[in-house]
This record gives sequence, structure tokens and C-alpha cells, in this order.
Amino acid sequence: MDPAVLSSCIPGCERFEPDGDDRYQRHAHGRPRRDYRNLSAARSSLTDKVPPTSYGLVVEGQGRPGFVEGNVQRSPFAPRATAPQWTCSAAVQTGGAIARIGQRLIGSVAKMMMDRFFECLRSKLQPSS
Repeated sequence: MDPAVLSSCIPGCERFEPDGDDRYQRHAHGRPRRDYRNLSAARSSLTDKVPPTSYGLVVEGQGRPGFVEGNVQRSPFAPRATAPQWTCSAAVQTGGAIARIGQRLIGSVAKMMMDRFFECLRSKLQPSS
């Protein structure tokens, strides 16, 4: 839940700053007008918190390419012999020019970004050898 760790793992994120209780503002870097991640107003809010097992995340972004609204739900930890495991599900709505590229492409990009985020987070959580 450390904003500095989260921002280092979110693709295209420069800063991830608190903006109220359980709300965050995302500041992106990239090339304006050419970077699909360049949404000028990106906010995230935590919902349905059951620390430390589960929570929801609402993401909203708006800018030149259109808007994106997403909802992610992380399931409770499930015990395993080697390490705890959890799953997440996501739903995304888009509008404007970004929606015209097609929902399948957006879903593929969202999955790729989530995979990158969780791989980065996993590497930061594993002890150094």
C-alpha cells in the first residue's frame, strides 16, 4: 500500500500521490498525444476494504484520447503450502477515441499492464539473496 512502491510498478506512472482518504492521484509521464496512457486526470479509490485480505479499486482517467473507468476486485488470500494466493477480476469501460481502437485491444493492453505491475510488485516483495 506504499504509494512510492506502487508508482514504481505502475507502467507509465511518474508519481502516485494520496488525494484524500483511500484516494490517489496518478501523474503519468509520456509523450502527449501519442501515449495511450497519457490521461491528464487519473484517480484511484480503494473500496470494500477488508484488511489485510481483500479490497476493491476504482480507477478513472480522462484526457485527450477519451476516458477510462475501471473496477478491480481482489479476492481474499487463499492459504497455500508455499505462499498465499489471491485472484483479481477487472471490468473496464472506455469512451472517445480510445474506445474506437476496440475493446479487445484495450483488454489485452490492460492484462499486459496488470501482469507487468504484479511481476514488479512480486520482485519488490521477494527477499534479496
